[in-house]
Amino acid sequence: MSAPCEPRATAPASAPPSLPPLPPEPSATATAPAARRPALDWRIRFAGLSLIWGFSYLLIKVGTEGYAPFQVTFGRLLAGTAVLVAAMAMRRERLPRSARTWGHLTVAALLLNALPFSLFSYAELTIPSTLAGICNATSPLWGMALSVVALSEDRPTRRRVAGLGVGFLGVLTVLGAWQGFSGLDLPGTAMALLASFCYPVGWIYVRRTLAGTGSSTLALTGSQLCLATVQLAVVTPLFTSAPTSFPLLPTLSVLALGALGTGLAVLLQYGLVQEVGPTTAQMVTYFIPVIATAAGVALLGEQLSWNTPVGALVVLVGAALTQSRPRRAATTPTPAPAPAPEGSPPAAPAPGSSPVEAAGRGPRPPQP
Repeated sequence: MSAPCEPRATAPASAPPSLPPLPPEPSATATAPAARRPALDWRIRFAGLSLIWGFSYLLIKVGTEGYAPFQVTFGRLLAGTAVLVAAMAMRRERLPRSARTWGHLTVAALLLNALPFSLFSYAELTIPSTLAGICNATSPLWGMALSVVALSEDRPTRRRVAGLGVGFLGVLTVLGAWQGFSGLDLPGTAMALLASFCYPVGWIYVRRTLAGTGSSTLALTGSQLCLATVQLAVVTPLFTSAPTSFPLLPTLSVLALGALGTGLAVLLQYGLVQEVGPTTAQMVTYFIPVIATAAGVALLGEQLSWNTPVGALVVLVGAALTQSRPRRAATTPTPAPAPAPEGSPPAAPAPGSSPVEAAGRGPRPPQP
C-alpha cells in the first residue's frame, strides 16, 4: 500500500495496495515553485514500481517454501512498516490523534493488508505464482461491481458494464471453465480471488471513513501498516510455531517483499501520482500480471498453457473498460463557487464519479 498529502473531502478503484487517500491529479494551472525535481525520471520509477509489484508473487512463492503463510505475511508487514516509519521520521510526520481514526485504520489494515496478504500466501501453497498475479488483476472488476451496490453516486455506463462481463469471461478463460476446471486447485484459486476482492471492499470502507481526517497520506499509511503488523503478531503464534531455522533464500524473499513491495513501492506510487497524475500512475496495474507471469515461468519453471495468457489479456481489457469514463462535452466556463465555511459538510460527489475521485484521491493499483 507514500508521499505526504493532506486528504481532502472536496478536491479512483483498481491498487495497493491497499492504502489511504491519494492526492488529486495535478491541475494544469497549478504551480509549485518550491517543489524539488526528483532525481530519477518518472518513467524509471514507473518501471521500477511495475517490476517490484510484478515480482511480489514470485517472492511470496519462495517465502512459503521456508516459512508458514502467516509468518511470510508477518515478515513482509514488519519490513514494510519499518520502511514507512523511517520515511515518517525523516519527514517529521505526526501520527493521527483521533481514536475514531485509529478505529477505522484498524479495519482498513485488516481488509487491505492483513487478510489479503495472508490469503495470497496460503493460496500460493497450492497454485502457481502466475495464477496468483492474474487473480489480483480482477480487483478492478470487483471494485466496479461493488461500487454500484455500495456507492449510489457511482453510476455504471454501458461500457463499464461490458467491461465487467468481458473481465469475468477472461477469468473463466484463465481457469479453463470449459474443461471443468480440470487440474486446478479450487481452494487455492478461491483464496487468491478472495484476496483480490478484499482490496475494493477496503477501498470503499476507506472512501467512506477516512476522507478529511487532517492527517497526511504517509501518516495514515504508516499507521495502517503498523496496525496490520500488530494484528499478524497476535494471530501468527496461534496458528504456527516459531521457526526452527532461517533458510537464506526464503528469508531474503520475505524481507524484499516487505521492504520493497510493501514499503518502497508505496512511496514510489504516491510520488508518481503527485508528479504525473493518477491516470498515468494507474497504468502500472496492467503490467503487474504480465511481469508476474514472466517471472513465474522464467525463474520458477511454472507451466503455462495457452488459456492463461489469453485469459489474462481478456481480464486486463475488461479491467480497463471498467475504469473508463465518458468524455464530457465542452461547456461554458462557470465562476468558481465561493469556499464553504469551515466545518461545513463536503459537497456531494458528481454523478458517475468513481469512489476515489469523489473523495479526492487518484486511482491506485492493487497492492500485491
